[in-house]
Formats: sequence, structure tokens, C-alpha cells
Amino acid sequence: MLVLTRKQGEKILIGDDIVITVLDVRGDSIRIGVDAPRGVRIQRDEVLRAVTEANIAASLAGQGDDDAEARLKATLALLPTAPPAE
Repeated sequence: MLVLTRKQGEKILIGDDIVITVLDVRGDSIRIGVDAPRGVRIQRDEVLRAVTEANIAASLAGQGDDDAEARLKATLALLPTAPPAE
């Protein structure tokens, strides 16, 4: 993992077409802007995890509990993994 220190207004460039800009710094939180091509998916980790967990719970709802662990493992095996870092 690359760790950088940036100030408000400074940018980070990823490849030729992704720009991350530090918009605001307040206490222990920052606001960032991400400028990327339309085809690049940008997602917050906590939102993606919550949706995944809700989908798993919904898929298991109403089914018998006798093989719930096996179904959960099968469902988790189908989840997308993070793309390799370039």
C-alpha cells in the first residue's frame, strides 16, 4: 500500500485518467473528489459490504436451516473479488 500525505487542493494521479483531489480537511476526516472515466466503478467499501451482507441474508431467508452453512459458503464463493492492483 502506498501512503501519501496531501493537503487541501492537492491531487493524486492514478494512471493517465484517474485524479483524486483532496477537497476539504476537517479534524480527523477529509473530503475527496474522484475524477475517473465513466466505465470505472467507484464504490465505498462499507456500502458494498452492507449490500453483499443484505443480499446473502435475503437469499437465505425462508429456507430451512439444515444446510444454511453450506449455502452461505457457496454464496460467498460467488462474490466478486477485488481486481488486482496495477
